[in-house]
Amino acid sequence: MVTDAQVRLLRKLMKKKQKAIAAAAAAAGMSERSAYKWKAGTLPSDAKGGRTWRTREDPFASVWETTIEPMLKADTQGVLESKTMLAELRAKKGDAYGPPLLRTLQRRVHEWRALHGPGKEVMFAQVHPPGREAAFDFTDMTEVGITIAGALFEHLIFQLVLSFSKWRWLGLAFSETFEAMLRGLQDSLWELGGAPAVWRSDNLSAATHQLPGGGRELNRRYRDVLDHYGASSSRIEPGESHQNGTAEKGHDVLKSAVRQALVLRGSRDFIDVGAYEKFLQKIRTTLLESHKPERLVEERAALHPLPSSRVPTYTAYEATVRTWSTIHFGGRTYSVPSRLIGRLVQVRLHPDVVEVWYRDKLTETMPRLRGASPYRIDYRHVIWSLVRKPGAFARYRYREELFPSLVFRRAYDALVGARLERADVEYVRVLHLAASTMQSDVEAALEGMLARGERPDFLAVKALVKPEKTTIPILHIPAPDLTIYDRLLRGGEA
Repeated sequence: MVTDAQVRLLRKLMKKKQKAIAAAAAAAGMSERSAYKWKAGTLPSDAKGGRTWRTREDPFASVWETTIEPMLKADTQGVLESKTMLAELRAKKGDAYGPPLLRTLQRRVHEWRALHGPGKEVMFAQVHPPGREAAFDFTDMTEVGITIAGALFEHLIFQLVLSFSKWRWLGLAFSETFEAMLRGLQDSLWELGGAPAVWRSDNLSAATHQLPGGGRELNRRYRDVLDHYGASSSRIEPGESHQNGTAEKGHDVLKSAVRQALVLRGSRDFIDVGAYEKFLQKIRTTLLESHKPERLVEERAALHPLPSSRVPTYTAYEATVRTWSTIHFGGRTYSVPSRLIGRLVQVRLHPDVVEVWYRDKLTETMPRLRGASPYRIDYRHVIWSLVRKPGAFARYRYREELFPSLVFRRAYDALVGARLERADVEYVRVLHLAASTMQSDVEAALEGMLARGERPDFLAVKALVKPEKTTIPILHIPAPDLTIYDRLLRGGEA
């Protein structure tokens, strides 16, 4: 019997390769007579008449109208599953309605819902004029399982997609902050060379704020950015992510491409963040090449020109350095050099770093806090005072921040076990040694001592990291008196 696949192959060979019907029939595995019959028209499966009779008794005939159909009619949202209905039938009618009937019930329910069930939500295809709209959003990439030097890399990706040409830009982010959003927007627009008229997004907190009576509206900072670029905002309804379909589809395509590329690469681990970013940009290039370049040319011609300058991608705060050598802003606490205590400084909050400026001079740069961590204390900022007052270490509010790594914590625990009340003093002196020399050298010395079971007190660590140099005495040797040799030659003198 000739199958649909054989007929499709026959027609393909005859159309594309212009083979003689006898050769095409042989390649498709059928006789020449059959080839003449099936070279045009319907497929074999379409030629068969549909069966109108049952081959076995309907197992649900006695309960369909009385039990199953009422359940389906009551399920106006279409959430009831066939296995749930079968379990209900089994509880009411007995073991005759067991698991072997599940597939039959699924087919019957599927058919009933197509003929009599509630209507489904309709999606409406949109027409996007060139240059009108760009959609942007953040997506969590941690679920993909990327690791940097063996450690899970928790991160987001900011992505902007033009609705008409599907041109896209993407970049790393670590939280959905205003600064990260602004950097992504401006980097993408300036690479593109123009600005679309409408920027579409969801109600992310970086661009909107909650109204007292409910709902959300654009915040002032985002409005200022829109005004700077001569653009307007278009937002989806809360909880309706499908309304930002361009961005959501862009995320799905990107994640699928990343997962496939990782399979071909053979590893999810990268030596550093820079190597991972290069990997992402290669994927972006591949995705861009899959779209028609002439659509991007058409879109670029319709974009608004860019302004003469960018909006600064940081948020500025003013803070007075407190007596604890810390500044507090945005619900977070950072330590700064103690020489700034009592001074009014400007804090510039960037997407990834925090800068501290005093009288227009940059004095400190530190990583921006992420997640729920409320403070960051650099031991180098406070150790010079703490080494003079080591008793403060025991109940210092930020004491846990004074362990730069797990090795330092293990060293302190070892000192507690060996020296009791002297442990704090010894550890503070070791930390002071790390600040005044090289932390990596002190850490290596501690790790070696712990591995050998030695007590990591200050003098022992210092002997490894900064051994005392032997003093070489300075000798003063006068010039020799050569007249002595003359006297020796004359036979000496008394």
